[in-house]
Amino acid sequence: MGLNLDDKKVVVAEVAAKVATAQTIVLAEYSGLPVAHLTRLRAQARAAGVYLRVVKNTLVRRAVEGTAFAGLAEQMTGPLIYSMSEDPVAAAKVLNDFAKTNDKLILKAGSFAGEALDKAGVQALASIPSRNELLAQLLGVMQAPVTGFACALSALAKQREEAAA
Repeated sequence: MGLNLDDKKVVVAEVAAKVATAQTIVLAEYSGLPVAHLTRLRAQARAAGVYLRVVKNTLVRRAVEGTAFAGLAEQMTGPLIYSMSEDPVAAAKVLNDFAKTNDKLILKAGSFAGEALDKAGVQALASIPSRNELLAQLLGVMQAPVTGFACALSALAKQREEAAA
């Protein structure tokens, strides 16, 4: 059963609200994907903070109208699943990682920072470490000199103890 006009307006408003806060949108074809796999994909997306939804293309076109993602409208054909995230790489990473293990999910296009991306662009975006991973790497680099200094002091103290004994 199709959606009535009021339901369509609600869906467009919901998607438009997500588009307003999103930095990245990725589209993928999901034709032939079993329900169990789609459920697993949704769980992975939820865990990563990614909004994932199957919506009529015409409704999404209305939601992205007048935004930085309006250029994606021409790519919105066929059975698509939409992935949106505030994290610049999360949406691309979730769909790309899932597509590696499931050949029924085919990355189609995406948009990041107002730039349209093809399949290769989405894969390149997905290969970038996430914000949390980058922060962890930065913290490791910042802690390395302090850790090295502490180890050197500890070794010096141990040497002095052994020399005194």
